[in-house]
Amino acid sequence: MKTKEKLKLAVVGGGSWATALVKLFCNNLSTVGWWMRNEEAIEHIRQFKHNPRYLQSIEFDTTKLHLSANLIETIENAEIIIIATPSAFLTALFKDLPEGLLSNKIVFSAVKGIVPEFNAIPARFIHKSFATPYNNIGIICGPCHAEEVALERLSYLTIACENNLIAKEMSELLKCRYIKTTLSDDLFGTEFSAILKNIYALCSGISAGLGYGDNFQAVLIANSLQEIERFIDVVSPVHRDTKTSAYLGDLLVTSYSNFSRNRTFGHMIGKGYSVKNAQLEMNMIAEGYYATKCLIEINKKFKVEMPILEAVYEILYKNANPALEIKKLSNKLS
Repeated sequence: MKTKEKLKLAVVGGGSWATALVKLFCNNLSTVGWWMRNEEAIEHIRQFKHNPRYLQSIEFDTTKLHLSANLIETIENAEIIIIATPSAFLTALFKDLPEGLLSNKIVFSAVKGIVPEFNAIPARFIHKSFATPYNNIGIICGPCHAEEVALERLSYLTIACENNLIAKEMSELLKCRYIKTTLSDDLFGTEFSAILKNIYALCSGISAGLGYGDNFQAVLIANSLQEIERFIDVVSPVHRDTKTSAYLGDLLVTSYSNFSRNRTFGHMIGKGYSVKNAQLEMNMIAEGYYATKCLIEINKKFKVEMPILEAVYEILYKNANPALEIKKLSNKLS
């Protein structure tokens, strides 16, 4: 394949969500650009047609893949860029990007966290760092787990962008037999909601690890949705229905699913693991950990009542006893 071949779309990232998205785009495009840092993984995919570390059940038609470890080349050659890397790595990943390289691109974030160095959602980070107009920035969010995409189980994605035509185009690129899509113009609300739900999934896991049952979980998640609504209504005061899939659906699947790394991380904390040991044991990024501290900082400006967020922060960053903190929290829920 020619190095300079112009690509419609390229995915940036080598993890499970990036792998799942490449699988989806391969259903509807003849060629998909795919950047990942690890050149050994690239060679493995070329030879064996599987990502060696993530979602190994997915088999790729490698004639459709333009694999590269050169980030600048990958971005230069594509019209649409999908960023699907952990939020904690975004700043380091893009620090050497030439000025203006992303300013005329359509950029979609499939990042499920917040950029910790700036306490910024990915859309804002992209806009401020690379001068990409908000009209050309979108997000791809759930309710959807990469593992179920790999299994081709019926799943739903929300495509949010202020430009409806761009959202529709992305929707068509993702749709297939087992993927349905919905559109939204609530870029900030859906992105903040997608970040907050990781924190509440973490709290759900802590509670389960401590032995709290379904009755408590139901109240916790109901209050989590109220907390999401209070926060995003202040940060981005537009009309929205938080009972729809992009908000409530994403919260539910992340809080209850066995595939949820945030719930798993929280469950380990509830069982007595230290934060450091839980991170080492998982060997994967639980976005809710970083998001908790960032949202506490952001909320110093907005002063929204967020007792669940505050409880998780006390446990993760102040070494509060999880059992005592969740007990105190239980008296604030209704």
